[in-house]
Amino acid sequence: MPDEEGTGRPPRIDRRTGRPPAWGVATEPTMMRALVSPALGSATARVLATVGIDDRVAVLVPILAVGLALVHLFAGKLRFLEVIPRSRWLSMAGGASVAYVFVHVLPEVSEGAETVERSGIVIATFSERHVYLIALLGFVLFYGLERMAKRSQSDRSLEDGERTPSAGVFWIHIGSFAVYSGLIGYLLLHRESPGTASLLFFAAAMGLHFVVNDFGLREHHRRTYDRVGRWILGAAVVIGAAIGYAIEIDEAAVAVLFSFLAGGVVLNVIKEELPEERESRFWAFALGGLVYTALLLAV
Repeated sequence: MPDEEGTGRPPRIDRRTGRPPAWGVATEPTMMRALVSPALGSATARVLATVGIDDRVAVLVPILAVGLALVHLFAGKLRFLEVIPRSRWLSMAGGASVAYVFVHVLPEVSEGAETVERSGIVIATFSERHVYLIALLGFVLFYGLERMAKRSQSDRSLEDGERTPSAGVFWIHIGSFAVYSGLIGYLLLHRESPGTASLLFFAAAMGLHFVVNDFGLREHHRRTYDRVGRWILGAAVVIGAAIGYAIEIDEAAVAVLFSFLAGGVVLNVIKEELPEERESRFWAFALGGLVYTALLLAV
């Protein structure tokens, strides 16, 4: 069978006909690649083609990465969220984020467990529930960070009318969330489920999650977060996406990263919703979860 455009790869299959496209007819991916190559550089375009990344996804990822970075930078401008009882919009965003994890991410993690088991990596050698242990690790790690920030905050004296964690705790806290944001940026390009729809749902869920996260981090670190922290997290998303273009990891590693992300998302949402002093809105949280679940199941 002749190869595709002299690349040595089998020809693409037209999804509408189930057959290779007619020779000499420009297919949609081919036309898209003609537009992508000048924008990303021919070398990057060849890498993307080699690893099987859809051209439309390759174009959308930088746009969405910048969009998520802007959420970090400007979520603090949404002053209507800073109310008690808790803003219904924050509760709805938290519900949507958790729905994405339970309806979309965890089923993918379950499927990825088989990939991890076949890979022979260390975590797969001591338990058949390896990916769930990674999710638990993400949950516990971010719980520990939250407790560390709260304890440091309570131990500090008031400065300019504000009680904030120590500088050391700030850097540990923000550094950990920078890795977390960078991971999300990376997974924009390398997710368990490929395709444009999957990318858009992932980006939307993480954007809502960033709004919730930023609210909590700003409450801990106040002006220090506005001066420094939000810029670090915004840059981390873009850097993570850029690394995604340069480095591809295998499916087993992606499954492990998704598991860690799932645990982190659940903890970071729940810690914002459960404290009694938040006076959270259950119905708004439930509505956000139900609406996003319906959207995920409809696709």
